[in-house]
Amino acid sequence: MAHLDSAGELLRLAEHYRSLTDGELLDIAEDTSELTPIAQQALSDEMSQRRLKLAVKPPPPKPEPFLPTGSEFDEDRAPLTVCTVWSQRDALKVQSLLDTAGIPFYMGPENATGVDQVTSNIAEGVDVKIMTIGLPWARQVLQDYEPLDEPESEKISENQEPVPVRCPKCRSEEVIFEELEPPADATKEPPKFKWVCDSCGNEWIDDGVANEA
Repeated sequence: MAHLDSAGELLRLAEHYRSLTDGELLDIAEDTSELTPIAQQALSDEMSQRRLKLAVKPPPPKPEPFLPTGSEFDEDRAPLTVCTVWSQRDALKVQSLLDTAGIPFYMGPENATGVDQVTSNIAEGVDVKIMTIGLPWARQVLQDYEPLDEPESEKISENQEPVPVRCPKCRSEEVIFEELEPPADATKEPPKFKWVCDSCGNEWIDDGVANEA
């Protein structure tokens, strides 16, 4: 009896779908999740007889990172370059470090999310960017990273030591990084660095670049 009922339902649905236009059939075929197996079979049979096929939809465009959305979180999402790589092996090393830490990153002007997607010439230098909010974690992850293929022009001379951050008031090196100050326009300006001197309590904001002045 169940078999006869199924056959009768199939015939009924086949007749129903036969009465529909091509457009109506294609509309139904867009989402068959709520159709019974018998209805799906009847629909498939009718579309096959009419040689109808659903058009393949292109994948949705990949959202561009860093674009302002008007959200209060735009400042946190502003791009920040954490390093530059000049070879595939260095790029893969940085990718591995950031991936392991769960920090999203983007390489080159194409904002590739993986080394295999980079189309720029890595040998000419490719910037690795993250969202500003991820800087404290990225610094910790990359603190021991040393590029293997950095050009000589980019290397610090062996006789030249990095300039320490000093308090502009008392010249102490007991300086603590507090937080990033977002710029007025995160798409055009990098964030500012907020510091506090542990010796005299002075607070100031600068570009995060130490100098000997």
